[in-house]
Amino acid sequence: MSSGEQPEVPSPAVGRARLLPLYAAGFVTAFGAHSIAASLGGITGPEHVALLELGLLLAVYDGAEVLLKPVFGWLADRIGPRPVLLGGLLAFALASAAFVLAGASPAAVGLARFGQGAAAAAFSPAAGAMVARLTPQTGHGRAFGRYGAWKGLGYTLGPLLGGVLISVGGFTLLFTTLAVLAVVVAVWAAVAVPTLRALPRARQTVLDLVRRLTQPGFLRPTVALAATTAALSVGVGFLPVRGAVAGLGPVATGAVVSVLAAASALVQPWAGRARDSGRLPERAGMAGGLVLSAVGFTLAAALPGVVGLLGAALAVGVGVGAVTPLAFAALAASAPAERLGQTMGAAEVGRELGDAGGPLLVGAVAAVASLPLGLGGLAALLAAVGVTVAATAPSRDRG
Repeated sequence: MSSGEQPEVPSPAVGRARLLPLYAAGFVTAFGAHSIAASLGGITGPEHVALLELGLLLAVYDGAEVLLKPVFGWLADRIGPRPVLLGGLLAFALASAAFVLAGASPAAVGLARFGQGAAAAAFSPAAGAMVARLTPQTGHGRAFGRYGAWKGLGYTLGPLLGGVLISVGGFTLLFTTLAVLAVVVAVWAAVAVPTLRALPRARQTVLDLVRRLTQPGFLRPTVALAATTAALSVGVGFLPVRGAVAGLGPVATGAVVSVLAAASALVQPWAGRARDSGRLPERAGMAGGLVLSAVGFTLAAALPGVVGLLGAALAVGVGVGAVTPLAFAALAASAPAERLGQTMGAAEVGRELGDAGGPLLVGAVAAVASLPLGLGGLAALLAAVGVTVAATAPSRDRG
């Protein structure tokens, strides 16, 4: 790490044991967000206001994260990441339990999702900072690859298991499950994750912060993360639409989303291991993943049938999976150890903006032109970001 802090290196079994609750925290935020979002259409009001309500309910979770992640990242650096992690998980449980007590209504869902988003804004950057501090720099790729795979599992299982829970016991059962899950992970983390003290920090002015967050070591992986999150969001949201317009049924379009999510989750640990062994340089790997995602959306725009969309989903999923652990490892390597929480929080804001901006871009182009042009526009943007990442100075690259 840039400040010279070297984490204690335990036995492999002990090291995995204390990282697993952090990976599970990543699963909680991904599963919680997507299990609810996938079924919100069933709780909105009359037809003339349903789309507006749906849009607000979808946006409120991400909006809370964008506003609060930098704040909680700073707090994790100031008091140590462990209490922020545990407090965020317990707050997530309380927000979920509050919905159960209030009853199912759009207003209750909105308030609960804002509370969940605020809680995730606390434990998500804290978990990322702890993953970085509890592993040596030579193992960051592997650790963040596993962390990303657990989040990918949450994205994949969320809509499926969320739908099952709602069909059995309504939103009450889903939110009860989320509350119990968050408490279980909080207890697990309290038992297994060691206390990490807040590291001494030199005084930092606003100018110092701006200067650090505009360095290539921060901007390059953050922009790459934002671009791949946009690709993931558009892939999940618009590839099924592209298939449906071409006459594919829900089974085929569902398979497209499953292939994308599964490819991303499976590739991330491999990419992390390849980074750590020096076989996959960070800068080249991020650029290649972005270009591969661009190829995927180009395929989707040109070939709307099953073969084309499955190929597109595979390319986008592999591209996203390659970029994510490399980018997080690059962020951890470039950040002062005493400001890891702040760095991860700021980078997560970039991801949230990509999550919202990608669908907005494709939707806007599709509204005035066509969906294939919207997907093609995103492909061009991803390729441009990939070229830019490849062209920037290779400071702190591995391999």
